Amino acid sequence: MRVRALVAMLSREIFGIELALPDFPVMKGIQGIGMSDSPSLAERLAEKFTYTNTFYHQAPFFDVTQPNPSDHGRFDFILSSEVMEHIPPPVERGFETLCRLLKPDGLLLLTTPYTIDGRTKEHFPDLHEYALASPGGNPVLVNRRKDGTLETFDHLMFHGGPGSTLEIRVFSEASLRELLTGAGFPEIHIATENSPAFGIQHGETWSLPIAARKGKFIAPPAELTAQYLNVCRRAKLLEHNLQELRGEYERYIAFHNQSHEEIKRDLAARTEWAQTMEKNLEERTRWALALEQESKEAYAAHEQSRASERAAWDAAKALEAELVEMRQARVRLERRLWSRVGRKLGAV
Repeated sequence: MRVRALVAMLSREIFGIELALPDFPVMKGIQGIGMSDSPSLAERLAEKFTYTNTFYHQAPFFDVTQPNPSDHGRFDFILSSEVMEHIPPPVERGFETLCRLLKPDGLLLLTTPYTIDGRTKEHFPDLHEYALASPGGNPVLVNRRKDGTLETFDHLMFHGGPGSTLEIRVFSEASLRELLTGAGFPEIHIATENSPAFGIQHGETWSLPIAARKGKFIAPPAELTAQYLNVCRRAKLLEHNLQELRGEYERYIAFHNQSHEEIKRDLAARTEWAQTMEKNLEERTRWALALEQESKEAYAAHEQSRASERAAWDAAKALEAELVEMRQARVRLERRLWSRVGRKLGAV
């Protein structure tokens, strides 16, 4: 959050408006120096300006307490992010050094932890000759004061993890203003503004980025003119590209409309075919149902005919049995009749 706000302040101070860092124009006539910036920030700033990122412990080296006199009045801006709380006392010397390194219209952009109320709290006010030690694995600071007195401090505060970067002090807002004014920065602005479009939404009112102006920054006219011409050329190129894109878009729309009409026609034909098939299917379904009904009726008639046939056979068999009985009865009757005749005739 503070880094984004720092970049937004740099944009306002140099260009008068807020720009995202990739949209900065290239202005190599503007010289800047960073103090242990993140690689991603330093690389992008180096693309836009004549910019060098420095370090306290590796090349390119820079010690704000012991600057190179040849660098005095050299830089248009300095970025100091989370550094000033770590330099040894007196801290006034560090702010004065930063002011001397800037041109008369130079700009200091600063972030450092600070409180709203009170005064700056120096953890080791008599720091002179000192070193860190770790007896028993716990870091301590051993200091020899100017009068030769030895003192030891434990419960140390490190930024970046134990043993990384020792916190020497905690500033207050009022003390920072006094330090910057005393070092030669008459104009001081604390970035309390939010800018949601650039991802800047401060959730607190302390430890905000600070812009300290040594003078009113004016960008080099030649650089501005070159950038204006470059912007005009880019605008023409973009306009040309826009026209080409518009033509391609119109051709695409025409092709799309033609394809859409063809798809509509094909869909209508397929819909008509589907409706025809559906109608045929309905007719076939009705025919199949009627056929099934006829089949059921024929089967029922067949079963009824078989039942009638079985009844007729049963009746015929009954008649046949009755006929046999009648024949047998006739034979008996005939025998009885002939017997009576024979008796009458004396034949029996």
